[in-house]
Amino acid sequence: MNPEQQSYDKQSDACRLAIDISIENRDRLPAIIDDLVASSRDPNLLAHVDAELTPSVEKAVEILQRTKRLLFPGYFNDQVLDNNQLEYAIGMEVTRLFEILSAEIALSIRHDCQRYNMVCTHCQERGQQEAIRFLEHLPEIRKILATDVHAAYQGDPAAKTIDEVVISYPGVLAITVHRIAHQLRQQDIPLLPRLMSEYAHSITGIDIHPGATIGSSFFIDHGTGVVIGETTEIGDWVRIYQGVTVGALSLPKEEVEQLRYAKRHPTIEDDVTIYAGATILGGETVIGRSSVIGGSVWITSSVPPGTKVFLAPPKLIYKNSEPKPEN
Repeated sequence: MNPEQQSYDKQSDACRLAIDISIENRDRLPAIIDDLVASSRDPNLLAHVDAELTPSVEKAVEILQRTKRLLFPGYFNDQVLDNNQLEYAIGMEVTRLFEILSAEIALSIRHDCQRYNMVCTHCQERGQQEAIRFLEHLPEIRKILATDVHAAYQGDPAAKTIDEVVISYPGVLAITVHRIAHQLRQQDIPLLPRLMSEYAHSITGIDIHPGATIGSSFFIDHGTGVVIGETTEIGDWVRIYQGVTVGALSLPKEEVEQLRYAKRHPTIEDDVTIYAGATILGGETVIGRSSVIGGSVWITSSVPPGTKVFLAPPKLIYKNSEPKPEN
């Protein structure tokens, strides 16, 4: 047998072997499918079967992007927005946002009604009504966001222009998303606000629950690792640095349910600064007006107004390395 024939036979054998292995593997798929179907019917294993669709993450992000274009006209558009076309552009954006938002709100309400056997609340009509209600609040949200942007610019010497703050600051993005999600939360819209807040969390590293109440001129500097819990109350002119937690105390499992709707997170009064790495916990904890909380402190009780809280300076050890002898 010539070398070419031998090579061909080896290739044919390899192909037949690959086909046989593929058939064997595919024969195992029905058993895997049966196991997955059985586990999907187990109510303890978190399947979402025979239930309405949940709101779409992609649609939630689109709602955020369209709302940002209305809150900051001209900053996030894909073409120049001039004064002559302003009314037309805003009209088109509002109309499209109304359509998408009302559909996603209706989906959120319908899902909860069907999933949890709630009384029908006419989700389609309510979706449109709540979308209109949200749109009516946009001028108010624009005004408070303007105070947040100016607080960031005035509080950070690294910021060269207002435009830089609006376009690139993660803290501004996080508070923008929060103010949108918080308004929907105030309207008792299920699911959708949390999808929005977790989107902001995923791209900024800043985790603000949509239930948190935050006053005007709020500035998160740097921002990575900031956590602000659901029942937190924050006043005006508050500045927070990276790694700050405004959270709840850990609870035994048997107490979680009874405190699910109670105030579990601190109150931060006006004009407070909280430096990097500070942890403030507990629903009864109040940080008084004009206080300064130093970096890396741990606070579980109230702080009087005008107080500065710092850790004692650590003992630093400096060791000089002896120079290596030259060869």
